[in-house]
This record gives sequence, structure tokens and C-alpha cells, in this order.
Amino acid sequence: MQDDDLAGVEGEREKSARDARRVRVTRRGLIIGGLALAGLGGGALLVRQLRRSGGPVGAWTPLQSIAPPATPTELSPAFEAPGIDTAMTIWAHADDDIIFANPGLADSIAAGATVRAVYVTAGDAGKGLEYAQEREAGIRAAYDLMRGATGEWDERELTLLSGARVTRFVPADEPRLSITVLRLPDGGLDAKGFTATGHAGLTQLINGDATELVPIDGGPAYDLPRLTATLAELMAAARPRRVSTNVPHESAFAQGDHPDHSCVGSLVRASAPAVGLEAEAMSYYLGYPSQDQPVNVAGDVLDAKVEVYRTYAADDPVVRCQEASACLAQPGFGEWLRRTYPKSEAELRLS
Repeated sequence: MQDDDLAGVEGEREKSARDARRVRVTRRGLIIGGLALAGLGGGALLVRQLRRSGGPVGAWTPLQSIAPPATPTELSPAFEAPGIDTAMTIWAHADDDIIFANPGLADSIAAGATVRAVYVTAGDAGKGLEYAQEREAGIRAAYDLMRGATGEWDERELTLLSGARVTRFVPADEPRLSITVLRLPDGGLDAKGFTATGHAGLTQLINGDATELVPIDGGPAYDLPRLTATLAELMAAARPRRVSTNVPHESAFAQGDHPDHSCVGSLVRASAPAVGLEAEAMSYYLGYPSQDQPVNVAGDVLDAKVEVYRTYAADDPVVRCQEASACLAQPGFGEWLRRTYPKSEAELRLS
């Protein structure tokens, strides 16, 4: 989930005959308190009318098939010793997991599982590296809450066999957990990217409209073969028993989802067989369209899930919510937090 064009309007009553309106950038093009037209990042103006009580709807863009990468044959600099019930989670944005895959993620961490998280895009909304790093700080705080400890996270850059450069964060006191970020530019809710990053994102890369994507931290550029090779290398390095990711573009459940979500799901699905991960090891989580499913997270479980999200949001200035009730009142987010729907390969309703 990402902050590419959420906007809200707060009206202020004035004694004069005219109303003064202050447009407050919040998140995902959602409209709070009225109809808003707002631009995020690079001066881009995204005009979108969304249901006041509902969540955003992502643009549906045809996506070309993705060629699988070669099987990695060398030990990667990203290698991490496997632990108990090693799980890997690979997402488009830093918060997709805590919104769409919890409480399963928190349960795994509480049970002592080894969890290797990867975020493919920076979720920057064209707003730059500083904003992306705020989101990264938020997800580390959320992981601290789920693991029940706070402490320093070691940070280091890794240059992979694929030629990619990634940043990895590991709690100094708990190496069974790690977060790896690729920081590719996010593609926006309309799949057209942002002015600040050349209107290029995963959709353009997969479809051949962009030959490469440059990470927003200035790392080496990714062409499509480098990206799939990087994902395969990271999976091989983690040696997971199971992998969780976004629903792929080929699934009927991807209709209306954020384009970056379905791109990442398709990239992971195409890359996983290269490292021997069979379909049974994969779980694909519904994103935006989960709000159309029955509520299945409630009571104390919902309270805990919302607290993890609220902890993340404290570092994300465009979605910050002080109280659980305010988090649940956010259009779209409140519905997603009340639901979680993993799908197996057989349940994806592939086209």
C-alpha cells in the first residue's frame, strides 16, 4: 500500500462569507471531508474522483509476461542463515504486509519464525528519498512492536551477484528478522509514475516502455532481467520454506488493485521457480479488492493489527493517525485492516 495520491480536504468555518479551504495531502487519492484535487510529488496533478466512503481503485493496465530468471549458482552476499520456519515476504510497498498479511505475519514473528522481508519500491510517491526513509523507519518500528523489543537496527548496503545494490536492516539483537529494500520508484495509482522519477515504474519496465529503472537512492539501474535475477537471488539467499507476496496481475483478484502490487506479485511468481520454490510454498494476499470480501479480523486480533499499523503510521506523515479509531476511520484502510485474504496458486483464478 502506498501514498501515491491520497488527498483530503478539511473545511474551516470563517466568519466571512467565503470558506477557506486547506488541502491536506494524506494518502492514496482518498477523499476525506469533500472532493479533493491534489498533486503528490514532482508537481504532478492527479485528478481522481473516488468514493468518499471507499478505498482507491488502481488503474488496470495490460502487463506482458515475465521471463523467468536463470537459477542462481553462487552463494549471494545477501545470504542469511536459515532459522526456524523461515518465511520470506516480498511486497511492493513498506506497509503492504502489515495491512494485508496481518495477523499472519505477527503470529509468525511471535512464534519465533525467521522472517526475511523485502520491499521492491520505495513507496516514494515522487516525494524523494527522505520520505521513503520515513516509511522505512515506520516499518522497522512496526516490526519492533511485533517482536516485542526495541533496539538498534544495523544497516548496510549489499552489492548482489545480479549487480543490484540493496539496503538491509537487521535488529542488532535479533538476526532472525531482516528488512531489505530495493528503493525502485513507485509507479503511482494510475501506473504512470511521477514527474520526479521520469514517469517510470514497474509497469513500464515489464512492458518495455522503460528499459531500466534507477533506484531513488542512486544505486545501479535495473533492467527487467536484473530485477528478476535480484528477486531470485534474494529468495535463494534466504532459503525460505514459504513466501508471501501481493496477488499477481494474472489473477482476477488483481482487478482494481494498485498496479505496483500486481507487478510485484507477478515478478515474484515468475522468479520463484528458479530457486526451487513450488506453488505450494507461495501465498498471495489480496490488496485493495480485499475490501469487497467479508470481514474476518475482529476483536482483540483487530486491536493488535491496528496497533501495529498505527505504530508504522507514526513515521509516515501522510497517513499518521493518533488513535486506533482514527486509523480505522481512514477510507479504504479501515476496511483493509478488518480483512486478510491469502490465496494459493490454485485459488488465484488465473486468466
